[in-house]
Amino acid sequence: MHADGYAGFEDLYRSGTIREVACMAHVRRKFVDIHRSQGSPIAKEAIGRIAQLYAVEKEARGSPPDRRGELRRTHAAPVFDDLEQWLAMQLTTISGKSPLAGSIRHALTRMNRLRPYLNHGILELDNNTAERGMRALAHGPKNYLFVGSEAGGKAAAIAYTLIETAKLNAVDPNAWVADTLARIPDYKITKVNDLLPWRSNR
Repeated sequence: MHADGYAGFEDLYRSGTIREVACMAHVRRKFVDIHRSQGSPIAKEAIGRIAQLYAVEKEARGSPPDRRGELRRTHAAPVFDDLEQWLAMQLTTISGKSPLAGSIRHALTRMNRLRPYLNHGILELDNNTAERGMRALAHGPKNYLFVGSEAGGKAAAIAYTLIETAKLNAVDPNAWVADTLARIPDYKITKVNDLLPWRSNR
C-alpha cells in the first residue's frame, strides 16, 4: 500500500498481509521546508540527490513494469543506496536536536519502506497520483454528507474509483458514465465487465 507516514496506518501493517510502500515526496518535502527556511546546504544536497531518483522515473514513465524495474535496478538503486549512506553520515555531523536532524531521521526510517519500488515496476516512488485523485474529497467534506451510511460510503468509493480509473486510462469519465448508464439496462449481466473504463475505447 502506497502511503505517507501517518501513524494510524501502522495497525494495517502489523499482520504482514499489507506491506507499506513509503512516499519519497513526503521525505523530500521536509528537506524543501528546511532549505527554504534555513538555506541549509545539506538539505539542498538531499533535494538534489532525490531529484536523481525522479530523473530515472521520468525516463521509466510509460514503460512496461519489467522495463521500469530494470531501469530502477540499474540507475536508481545505486543513487538510493548512496543517499541512505550519505544521510546517515550527515546525521553524525549536526546537532541531533536540530530540525534538519529530525528530517534526516525521518528519511532514514522511511528508506527501508521505500526500497520495494526499486524491484517492482508496478510500484511508484511516491503516492502523488493517489493524493491528487483524493484532493477533491479532502477539500469538500460537507459536499459528501449525503453518503450517510456504510453502504453509501462503499457505493461512493466504487464510483470514485471508476471515475479516477477512467481518467488514468484516458477515457472521458463524463462520457463513459453517460454511455454506461444508457447501455447497462439492456446489457447481458455476464458481459457487464466489458463496460469497465479500462476496457473502453471511448
